Amino acid sequence: LFLDELPEFARQALEQLREPLESGEVHLARAAHRATYPSRCQLVAAMNPCPCGWAGDPTDRCRCTPDVIARYRNRISGPLLDRIDMHVEVPAIKAATLLDDNAGGEASADVLARVTAARARQYAERGCLNRDVEPRSLLGQNVFASDARAFLLASVDELELSARAQHRVLRVARTVADLDDRAQIAQTHVAQAIGFRCFDRPVVRSTAWSAR
Repeated sequence: LFLDELPEFARQALEQLREPLESGEVHLARAAHRATYPSRCQLVAAMNPCPCGWAGDPTDRCRCTPDVIARYRNRISGPLLDRIDMHVEVPAIKAATLLDDNAGGEASADVLARVTAARARQYAERGCLNRDVEPRSLLGQNVFASDARAFLLASVDELELSARAQHRVLRVARTVADLDDRAQIAQTHVAQAIGFRCFDRPVVRSTAWSAR
């Protein structure tokens, strides 16, 4: 399910996504009847950093005030953001890079091989994909390497993440470790998972607003 210009959707419509994103089911109640339907999907959404779209741009073209940006971003509630595993800023790409045939990057075939191997590891070790693993199953013995657990706890406290967001960070960190072909979650895996949640980092918001 791809939703473009996410904040432009009606708030009520967006809030209806919370239940299927959490449980993979949607429950409908009409009068004396109640029905449950499967509703598991991969949600991908896109939005601008502000109403004009230029917040954080080095050309300093954005004239949106902090209040305007806050109201725009607050159209997406915290509980809904908590249920989105990753929110990542995508900077503008220069025209020269777009037109460069030799810009490089990892080949799709190589990415496919790593993803296939990671999925196989998840089924072999946990019997399902990481999205379906119970949180306590991701916290067993020897799950974390070195001081990765302490780093996760410190990051959760610093960012004041909810329990739901903490579990989703843990799932993403486990997946990053699987993609790295590692049995244990390292500190770098946790850091990368946290880095994929830009709306949880106040410094990112401040940086974007200071660009006006």
